[in-house]
Amino acid sequence: MSSFYFITSFTLIILLGGCSTRGNPSYTKRTNQQLHINLQDNKNITKALYKEYNKWRGTPYKYGGETLNGVDCSSFIQTVYRDAFGLKLPRTTKNQAKVGYKIKRYNSKSGDLIFFKTAYDTRHTGIIIEKDKFMHTSSKNGVSISSIHNPYWKSKYWKIKRVLP
Repeated sequence: MSSFYFITSFTLIILLGGCSTRGNPSYTKRTNQQLHINLQDNKNITKALYKEYNKWRGTPYKYGGETLNGVDCSSFIQTVYRDAFGLKLPRTTKNQAKVGYKIKRYNSKSGDLIFFKTAYDTRHTGIIIEKDKFMHTSSKNGVSISSIHNPYWKSKYWKIKRVLP
């Protein structure tokens, strides 16, 4: 009788051991070769960012949102980096501001992350898409492109970080 329990238990362990959580199936880590993007070529980065922008353009802002029905700034940045470059960024603006290395504003290029202090304890993020322009999601316009020289954004500017090689 004990061998029956042993065999049954062993069989169950083998069968159930194959069941595991696979994580988010919509995210597959891809290499730059699979993405066909040379991250050293700024034109390719800009092209990939515009492709993502066109997918998301006009999506409304939604705090905590992560879909085309509504997205917040950090989720938008995280998703664009994942889909355009196969890179995983942290979920929150606070943690995204810790990755990469600081760049002077006049040295920014496509793909750099730009950060703003919009209130005492509130931060906002976007991605430089080309000289002096960044894509982001705002409560007023949803996913859109804004100028760094816009008086509002200019007054709220905090820093730029480079994450791409």
